[in-house]
Amino acid sequence: MKHTILTLLGAGALATVAFDAFGQGLSPLLGYAKLAPVGLASSTLKQVFGASPSGAAYLLHVATGLIAYTLGYFLLARPIQRAIMPSLHWSVTAVVYGVVLWVFALYIMAHLVAGMPAFLGFRGITWVALWGHILFALVAAAVIEVQGLSFDPKARRIRAVAA
Repeated sequence: MKHTILTLLGAGALATVAFDAFGQGLSPLLGYAKLAPVGLASSTLKQVFGASPSGAAYLLHVATGLIAYTLGYFLLARPIQRAIMPSLHWSVTAVVYGVVLWVFALYIMAHLVAGMPAFLGFRGITWVALWGHILFALVAAAVIEVQGLSFDPKARRIRAVAA
């Protein structure tokens, strides 16, 4: 169990660093839009709670990547894919999951919750966010898969098998 928790936290940490390095560093360095996930988190907190205390938006962003999005791949995306298309490579599942994260972040959270334009108006930031979420999912999935972790929802069991 300790191995599983550390692997999932490591996957989330590495994926969040990759997402932030790409979206806030590499993308603007190459002349593209800069992602502002903390700004989105702040807008969401203000909309839901009426305020966004200093530091809360950053913690929400980190917790989302470190825990929520990573668990989404491990507990939902990969088990669903294994049940429907067991021979599909995990990387394809990760790319699809990254697109789902993008829809969740830019349509559900940014638009429906925070009141921003859907997909942030389909500007440059929209596409950087798409690639950032795909990168996030690929990095998180790679760590999980290399460590041989899998979740069987029918048995409600986590297996750690060497890949």
